[in-house]
Amino acid sequence: MQISNPTDMSEQDQLTEEQEIYKENIIDHYKNPHNKCKLKNSTHTEKGINPMCGDHIVIYLHVTNDTITDVSFEGDGCAISQASISLLTDAIKGKKVTDALKLTESDIYELLGIPISHTRRKCALLSLTTLKKALE
Repeated sequence: MQISNPTDMSEQDQLTEEQEIYKENIIDHYKNPHNKCKLKNSTHTEKGINPMCGDHIVIYLHVTNDTITDVSFEGDGCAISQASISLLTDAIKGKKVTDALKLTESDIYELLGIPISHTRRKCALLSLTTLKKALE
């Protein structure tokens, strides 16, 4: 049995230059996450867990007059889950709650900027599901 080199990708599977930049951005958000701390004056808090791989987060929101005035998170997990929550916290700060509730899976995939395999979708979407639970 011959084992193929994992770096041997078909032309169809190779990332574009733009996707490579997003991949580096994901790694940067994983290593240097934005808004990762416990928000002391939060008005909304929610825990999220992905039991499939052990990712876990806690999102803290401060909402004033239907606007997310501050947001942070704590947690651990894979690069995709941690980058997703880091990117999402950047994206929702200053937004109306109604706009945050309208965010979709596609919005999260767009923030991440690279193809997400079926097995990694729960990792990518943990941030969104936790945010929506916190705001409901």
